Amino acid sequence: MHIVHIYKDYFPILGGIENHLRALAEGQAARGHRVTVLVTNTTNQEQRSEQGNLTIIKAARRFHAASTPLSPAMLRHASALKDVELVHLHFPFPPGDLAALVVPGAPPLVVSYHSDIVRQQSLLLAYRPLQELTLRRAARIISYSPDYIRSSPVLRRFAAKCRVAPLSVAVERFATLDSSRVAELRNRYNNDVDTTLLLFVGRLRYYKGLHVLLEALARCRRPAQLLLVGIGPEEARLRAQRDALGLSTQVYFLGEVDDVELPLIYAASDVFVLPSHLRAEGFGIVQIEAQAAGLPTICTELGTGTSYVTQHAVTGIVVPPADADAFAKPRRP
Repeated sequence: MHIVHIYKDYFPILGGIENHLRALAEGQAARGHRVTVLVTNTTNQEQRSEQGNLTIIKAARRFHAASTPLSPAMLRHASALKDVELVHLHFPFPPGDLAALVVPGAPPLVVSYHSDIVRQQSLLLAYRPLQELTLRRAARIISYSPDYIRSSPVLRRFAAKCRVAPLSVAVERFATLDSSRVAELRNRYNNDVDTTLLLFVGRLRYYKGLHVLLEALARCRRPAQLLLVGIGPEEARLRAQRDALGLSTQVYFLGEVDDVELPLIYAASDVFVLPSHLRAEGFGIVQIEAQAAGLPTICTELGTGTSYVTQHAVTGIVVPPADADAFAKPRRP
């Protein structure tokens, strides 16, 4: 089967959706399917690569607005695809709706609904007719939790064609680790047995609630250190907040971390925290990574998939969003 995935970014861009898309595409190709990934490049140059059954097309990026890369070339590439048997659109990405429309032969469409559109409400008014067309055309809509179907005003109207398919991780990555490397990382960032080492992994985006987490750390009465793994547009603002709160010796920005070191950092930490405060956080696959590494998790109740992964008093703690005191107060499930 020739499967085409459409989204805005792909590896080496790191993020929950990007990592999931890579695992899905590589897994399908390994099972003998012909897979094409159509995304935008990070530059105004086009790029094409082939890895066995997997073809990756990165269309030249011309503009960027409202968290959305714009690439007229994406439509050209989509319309030139041949013998496509299934289109898998990763939502939300409005230009992807158009690309899916022009794929020749009108193949069946599957939509992975990663989240509602939260921030760009004014643009949503203009996009809504295309969004409606896409979701009506879809043969199936994949949600990663039943919670999101129930709480999303968009998905509720299409509940009959929704199917729940939770995200997953390769747990073997966390099974056998070099204990000396884990101890080395632990000592690098926290050599006090009475200090809790907190960990966040993800893009430093507006909806991640990291400003709330920093405020909570400043209020916390128990000694704690925080590791922030990832990059993103909020980094400069968060660094300034860290310094203003007097947390420069407690909060470490580690940037992007490769697939080899990341499991070691999980293993070196004590607690994983996902403080997202907006519904753009649809699932939080990093929580599964943390649990695979044996960490308890703290997340927020957003009505999405966050508390579907972290079950309060079972695998961690669920707190109200945007509540620094709730994060700061020591609690046990």
